[in-house]
Amino acid sequence: MDSPATARHGWRLPRHELAILLATAAVYVLTGWADPNHTYFANWAESRDIILRNTALLGIIALGSAVVIIAGGIDLSAGSMVAFSATTCALVLTLCAAPDDRRLVTVGPGGIAAAIAAALLAGLLVGTLHAWLITTIRLPPFVATLATLVGLRSFARALCLFVTKQRWGSESQQINVNTPFFVWLKEHNVWIMTATFIALALLTWLILSRTVLGRHLYALGGNEQAARLSGIRTDNVKWFAYCFGSLTAALAGIFLMADSSVAQPGNLARGYELNAIAAAVVGGCSLQGGAGTVPGTVLGALFLRVVIDAVSKLIKASADVYEGMIVGIIVALAVTCTQFGRFGQGGRSLFPGIRGLAAIPAIAIPLGLLATMAAANVDLLAGRTALFGGVVGAGVLVALAAVRHLQGRRGP
Repeated sequence: MDSPATARHGWRLPRHELAILLATAAVYVLTGWADPNHTYFANWAESRDIILRNTALLGIIALGSAVVIIAGGIDLSAGSMVAFSATTCALVLTLCAAPDDRRLVTVGPGGIAAAIAAALLAGLLVGTLHAWLITTIRLPPFVATLATLVGLRSFARALCLFVTKQRWGSESQQINVNTPFFVWLKEHNVWIMTATFIALALLTWLILSRTVLGRHLYALGGNEQAARLSGIRTDNVKWFAYCFGSLTAALAGIFLMADSSVAQPGNLARGYELNAIAAAVVGGCSLQGGAGTVPGTVLGALFLRVVIDAVSKLIKASADVYEGMIVGIIVALAVTCTQFGRFGQGGRSLFPGIRGLAAIPAIAIPLGLLATMAAANVDLLAGRTALFGGVVGAGVLVALAAVRHLQGRRGP
């Protein structure tokens, strides 16, 4: 992983980012070959648009998560913030539309501007709340953002029920958005979201690499006590980090509402916060803080979306069932790789003693079972699912046992 100094050098591709880029290309090519329909090659334009749209949406949230992580914090509420901002936007549109307009087609430019401003303001307020809970109340970031992870979505549902009851006379937890501006945004969402993602990435890179604030974010994440003693106003830096994270999630909420033409706080953007953190971690952000790059986060979001899209191409039935497991494995591997260099220092072993020996089958058996279940839905592996799962499980078992043996021979 890049050191804080290296992380601010710019848009060049160090070893980690280059590895992500090569891994993304490998997943794309292998999926295109293994997919019976060869969709990536036969219909590359449509596949490109799908990947770009999903990468931009995830990447916008991931950039905010990366800034928070670099500053030494964590934000678990991004998915709920997306749902809350989308609901806020839709509710303001509801209030600005004609009283009997449940499709929101009568909203004028002023109402649209007010709805977008309200959604972004909601992000700023939630970020401020996080900073206050963390810096003044002294709640751990995990606890503060876990509270809003649960609370924001519930609050959005309650608001939705209240406003629709007052406006239409009947409660609803879903608002259909057919406002012409958002219909236009949906029709051009691929390139507008991609352009917004690129612009936001450039802005984030400029902040982190070319401003005093960026240096303070890295210093805060590297050692908060030292940063405070050196004169950095750490509370203000935390406020910026959490507001930036919530604002990016709010922006993503506006795009997601337009893309789905609906605001449904109960289900909208569930699990997005974990994918955003995963993209930042895969991109090289250390969960200990003080390290990470914007190019790495961008490539991490691209890699994650290509992998998720590849799962849907190869596993024809219930691909979403395996998505969470695969993302979890990728995150665990990414964090393990960033920590791997520390093993062996001071006599540390990756699989120490009986506990380490027991961990090897605990890793290999679930991976073998996962491979077997996933292969059952892959046409290329029809009739060979048990063999494939057994090979994967045995391969992991042998590889981890070999690592343990080599570390044991090397000694402290």
